[in-house]
Parts: sequence; C-alpha cells; structure tokens
Amino acid sequence: MTDLRTRWGSFTRVLPPTAWMLAALVAAIAFPLLIGSGDLLDASIQTLAYVIMALGLNIVVGFAGLLDLGYVAFYAIGAFVIGWFGSQQFPNVNGGKGIHILVSDRSTFQPKLDGGRLDIAGIHINFFIVIFIAMAITALWGVLLGAPTLRLRGDYLAIVTLAFGEIVPRIFENSTSGLFGIGSTDFSHGRQGITPIDTINLPWSHDILYTDQNLKPAYWVALGMVVFTVFVNRRLRDSRLGRAWIAVREDEVAAASMGVNLVRTKLWAYAIGAAFGGFAGVFLGSYNNTVNVDQFEFGFSVFILAMVIVGGMGNIWGVIVGAVALSMMNRYGLPQLNNLSGPLGFDVTSISFGIFGFFLLVMMVLRPEGLIPSGRRRLELHESEIEGAEEAAAVGDMSQMYEVRQ
Repeated sequence: MTDLRTRWGSFTRVLPPTAWMLAALVAAIAFPLLIGSGDLLDASIQTLAYVIMALGLNIVVGFAGLLDLGYVAFYAIGAFVIGWFGSQQFPNVNGGKGIHILVSDRSTFQPKLDGGRLDIAGIHINFFIVIFIAMAITALWGVLLGAPTLRLRGDYLAIVTLAFGEIVPRIFENSTSGLFGIGSTDFSHGRQGITPIDTINLPWSHDILYTDQNLKPAYWVALGMVVFTVFVNRRLRDSRLGRAWIAVREDEVAAASMGVNLVRTKLWAYAIGAAFGGFAGVFLGSYNNTVNVDQFEFGFSVFILAMVIVGGMGNIWGVIVGAVALSMMNRYGLPQLNNLSGPLGFDVTSISFGIFGFFLLVMMVLRPEGLIPSGRRRLELHESEIEGAEEAAAVGDMSQMYEVRQ
C-alpha cells in the first residue's frame, strides 16, 4: 500500500496542481459532448448537485468537526425558495398579474386564442438571482440551528441536528394555511408539492436554457456551480477562518486558549455549509420541476454524510470522488443488485440507505480516513505507522555512515 501511494505521489508530481485542475475541468466540460443526451447525462447532472451539497457539509463536518445529521433541511429550504420565487405558488401577487424579473417568455405570459397575451400569475425571478437569495436564507437558518448547539458535542449534537432535519420538512408539509400557523397563505401545497417550477434561462435572454431533449446546458450550469463551490471551499480552507475551523476540530479547549472565538467560528461553519445546501436545492428544484416534502427524508442526510466520510473528511477532492462514487452507485449499482435479488422477492432499493449505512460502517473499520484523505487526517489515524517508517529509514541511513569490516 505504501509503495502504491509512493508511485501515485510521483505520478501526480509530473504536472503542477493547477495543470491537473485545468485538465479535469476541460474533461468535465467535454463530458456531455462525448456521451450525448441520455440517462447517464441526467445522472451526471444530479451527481453535480450532490457534489455541491457534499462540499457544503464538508465545511461543517470535515473542516470544523461538527456533526450534522439534518443537512437535508437546508436542501429543503433552498428547494422551496425556488418554489416560491419561480412558480405560480402565489397567484394573487400584483393583482393576479404576477411579478416577473429577467425570466423567459414561458414564465411571463401565455398566448390567448384571440391572439393576445395572458400574464402568468405568481412570482417569477431569474434562477441566477434566486440561488443567492436562497443562500442568504439558508445561511440565516444555519445560524439559527447552530446557536442552540454551540455547547453540545457528540451524541447530543447529532440528536439536535437530526431533529432539525425532521422538523423542517414537516413544517413545510403543514404550511398550507400560513407559515408556522401565521396567516392563511399556502406556502407548500402540502404533500402535493409545488409544480411546475420555472426552467433556467440566462438573465439577458427570454428563451429557456435547456429542454428534456437537450440537457447539456443544464449540465454546464451545474458544473459552473460546482466550480464556484470548489473555489470558495479552497479559499475558505486556506483563510484565517479555515485555520480556525481546523483548530476547533482538533481541540476546542486549546483553540479557545489561543484566542479563537468559538461562537463566531462555529456559526460561520453552520451558515456557510447551510448556504451551499440551499444553493444546490434551488438547482434541483428547478431541474426536477417539482418541490415535494417526500424528497427530504432523513436518509438523504445520511446519503450526503456518507459521501463526505467515504471520500475523505476535510479533503475537497476526496469529497468530490466520494459524491460521484456513491451517487452513481445509487443510480446504477443498487438497481443491478435488485435484479440479482429479484428471484428472492426482495427489493434492495427499499433499504438503499441501510446499504449505504453498512458501507459507511465498513469504511470506518477498514479505511477510516476515506478514499482520498487529507494529509492531516492521515497523520492522525496512522501516526504510529508513519513514525515507524521514518525511524526505520533513519536507522537505514545511519547504517550506511560506517564501513562494515569483515
């Protein structure tokens, strides 16, 4: 294993890291041109959204060391934000004429039989504006979640975050007569959900960006969102705030004694991580053309957390690999297992998240640092092995200092 790691390190040093990143980006851009439109392209688009959420959760779990089992709540909030600002959910706004800001003609009006135009009701704001509105709203909710948990650790923190992930979808499910029971406005249509959702269009264009027959533009939008997320993650990791997160993850008491503000540091982690959950939620809400509370189950939080742990907590590229691997396994691997278990009358997909939980358990036993761990994480878990190898190397070097006489 050590020899394989050494060879891989030598291979990656052939080119500078920036060159590898540019090569990966070019390959990702060209990917839909090679595979064409089809199920694989659809799966890739969904995977890119999962990558964004996994990177957001990695800020909380991987950088700051805070356990979060309710991350699906931020996905739900982001999805409902595009449902509110990109559909006919509020038909009485502006006297029934609706509000339309930089959206496509399809979201603005529909032709009448007599040749006129009928304004479409509801609030319709351009997708690229809504994503930042959703980030602000979910960041605020991240702070509201993080504030009561600042003094909690371990199992207690897991229980509180899990409860938040269960409460938020139920709030939306029951928001048919006001939010939190205040007012009479329908915010969710209950279990029916909000549909249809406006399709993405560029702010300077009145045409929709993609169709079901041509999903390539949707892929490139999702890829651009991933690039933005990776850029922000890298800048945060190397910033003063990122170093404070790592200090808190290693030892809260030591970090506090060195002057790290624990309250502000943890709240920033919750807020930024939540913002990326809403960021991806807006895209999936628009892409799936529906927002329904059935999409926001606890198992989804486990699914995203498994991506972070399997890929390698704290390592951006490891998390991306883990997200792609588990997303494709969920899309193609589990149905294949279901075909094999068909003669037994057992539906594997019904326990899919149990399978991911078992896979997560196996990873924690066999390779707890993940597939591509960060250097710090690998040092923590294999410190004795690394020290032993260094001592052996030192002894070998010392033996060559003296001439061996026969």
